[in-house]
Amino acid sequence: MAADYYQVVTTTDSPDEADTLASGIVDNHLGACVHVIPMTSVYRWEGKVTREPELRLVVKTAADRLDRLIEYIKNNHSYDIPQVVVTEIGGTDEYLNWVRDETRP
Repeated sequence: MAADYYQVVTTTDSPDEADTLASGIVDNHLGACVHVIPMTSVYRWEGKVTREPELRLVVKTAADRLDRLIEYIKNNHSYDIPQVVVTEIGGTDEYLNWVRDETRP
C-alpha cells in the first residue's frame, strides 16, 4: 500500500537556486513547504573525495503530487544528477490535512 504523504530531499550549492527551487515548488503547489538547511556534503565525484557547502531542501508533499514534484526538481535543477530522496511520512491529522490542502492546484 502506498503512503499518502512524502518528504522529498534534494541539495544544491547555491542559495539563489535553493530559493528559486523552494519558491517554485510552493508556488506550483508541488509541496506544502520547503525547509532550506545549510550543511556540508562529503562525497566522491569523478574519482575524488570532495567536501562542499550545500543547502538541503526538505519538501513535504501529498502522494498525488509526488511524481510532478520529482519532475520539477529534475527539470529545474542545475546538477547533472540532482539528489532526489523520497521518504514516506506520517504526522498529526491537522498537519497532514494542511499538507494536502496546500498541494491542491
